Amino acid sequence: MPTELKPFSWERMISAVEAVRERALRATKALREAGVPHGIAGGNAVAAWVARIDEAAVRNTRDVDILVRRADFGRIQLALESVGFHYHQVMGVDCFIDGPNGSPSDAVHLLYAAEKVRPEYILPSADVTEIEPADDYDIVSLPALLTMKLNSYRDKDRMHLRDMLSVGLIDETWLEKLPPLHADRLQQLINDPDG
Repeated sequence: MPTELKPFSWERMISAVEAVRERALRATKALREAGVPHGIAGGNAVAAWVARIDEAAVRNTRDVDILVRRADFGRIQLALESVGFHYHQVMGVDCFIDGPNGSPSDAVHLLYAAEKVRPEYILPSADVTEIEPADDYDIVSLPALLTMKLNSYRDKDRMHLRDMLSVGLIDETWLEKLPPLHADRLQQLINDPDG
C-alpha cells in the first residue's frame, strides 16, 4: 500500500518540535518534583549543547532520552505515570509512551546511569552527577555526552558528533582524554566529516 502524503505544512513541522519539547518538560518537571536525579541525554542533549553556539545548527529529534539511576525506577514510574505517560518495555528498553495511543518512537526512553546500554560498549553511561543545570531541565555534561555518543556510534550518533564538531564544541584536543577506541572513532570523523 502506498504511503499517504499529506499537504506540506509549517504548522505540522513546528507542532512536531513543540511536542518533543512539551514531552521533555513534562517528564523532567515530574522527575524534579519527585526528587529523582536525572539528565536529558541523546539527541536533545546534543541539540541543547549545539544551540549554545549556533541555534541554526540544531537538529531536531523525536524521542526524549533521560539518564536516571535504576534504583529510582519505582519513583520514576510513579512520577511519569502521574503526568500521563504509560510504561512499556520495547526491545529491552524501558520507556514511557505519551498517553494510551502514543508511540515508542516518540516516547521517553530511560538510560541507566553508570550502566552499559549494550554489553559491547566499552564504557558505561554517565552518572546522574555528570550534568549541567539548565533553566527547564538538567543536561548531561559535554564529556559524558561525548562518551555516550562514541560508545553507541550508530549513524545518528555519528551525525550528532558531526554537529558538535561543526560548531566547535569538540575538536582534536579531546582525543587525548578518550580511550583508544573512542579516540579512533572521533579521529575518523575529524578526518572525514562527510564520510
